[in-house]
Amino acid sequence: MIKFLNDVLMDFRKCFSREAAFRWFVVIVAGLLVRTDHLGVTSIIRGLWLTPDYMGLIGFFRSSAWTLEKLTANWCELVLKHAPLVRQGDAVILVGDGVKQAKEGRRMPGVKRQHQESEDSSKPEYMWGHLFGGIGILAGTASKQFCLPLALRIQDGVKAIFGWDGQGQRQTSHVTEMVRLAYETARHFGKAILLLDRLFLTAPALLTLNALNAGAQILHIVTKAKRNCVAYLLPEPQKGRGRPRKRGEAVKLFDLFESAAFRSAELSLYGKPEQVRYHCVDLLWGQGLYQKLRFVLVSYNNTKSVLVSTDLTLEPLAIIALYGRRFSIELMFREMKLFLSSKKCSKYKDIFVAPRLMKERH
Repeated sequence: MIKFLNDVLMDFRKCFSREAAFRWFVVIVAGLLVRTDHLGVTSIIRGLWLTPDYMGLIGFFRSSAWTLEKLTANWCELVLKHAPLVRQGDAVILVGDGVKQAKEGRRMPGVKRQHQESEDSSKPEYMWGHLFGGIGILAGTASKQFCLPLALRIQDGVKAIFGWDGQGQRQTSHVTEMVRLAYETARHFGKAILLLDRLFLTAPALLTLNALNAGAQILHIVTKAKRNCVAYLLPEPQKGRGRPRKRGEAVKLFDLFESAAFRSAELSLYGKPEQVRYHCVDLLWGQGLYQKLRFVLVSYNNTKSVLVSTDLTLEPLAIIALYGRRFSIELMFREMKLFLSSKKCSKYKDIFVAPRLMKERH
């Protein structure tokens, strides 16, 4: 185990232009592994019995000897080399989602008023904090699969910070930022399928995905439709003169549960076999966009859902099984929150999970 950890850390040496910065990187990673509390930089100092000198350690975070992009790219290459990745055909399976973390300091970079969509009564409807967007990849065996984290970035509230370097505001909405982050990650693995929840079925997300895939189509999305989702039939062939129609009649997807011809199959969902009824149909979606998507109506245990795929070649049962694995990122967030405290307010979180906010300023 020690040899493997040493080999992994030494593989990051090429990401640093100075030896001192790399040594501090190794010290910080070792401190994160052995610390017994989660109280910031002092946790690393106490865990490794270091001299309580903050200057060298804090200076690492603002150093120009490394970039977050290089660290992320190297980490993805190591995951591709060592991890037993789960694939759908020749595509790896990425999982993305957003998570909000409350923060006490309202003057912290990136902190803004956030709305909680969760139905959990223990969470306030509004809070001040960070909005993180995370991307993970499915790994494991047929009997045990888990979501391995690849990248976690603050995706809201930092537009002004990105403008401090004179390059303008580079951050867009959380939805489009998630698609961009997933595409940047997918380039290290080849073809990929991204699993997202129903928040991300939007026209801006699909437009961003189409623009990124224009050069080489390497990323597809599997997500879920909202209950009020409306799609359109394919337009009938134009007869006579006039401009061809872009779409056919509007269809309320959840109304199809009353009239569609469903098929039955047994499928493993959330670790146990389930008898599901499903119906697959390709329709146009998006007012003004009218992109052809594959919709799969699913019914099991008195639950009705409509799943969506941008890949029109995926089989309906494959889409259902894929979306059933999206919950793995929720478990990943729980592990990071409870055991790693990766989203707590600390001076070292920018190494792996957040943009270099303070470095951009200087």
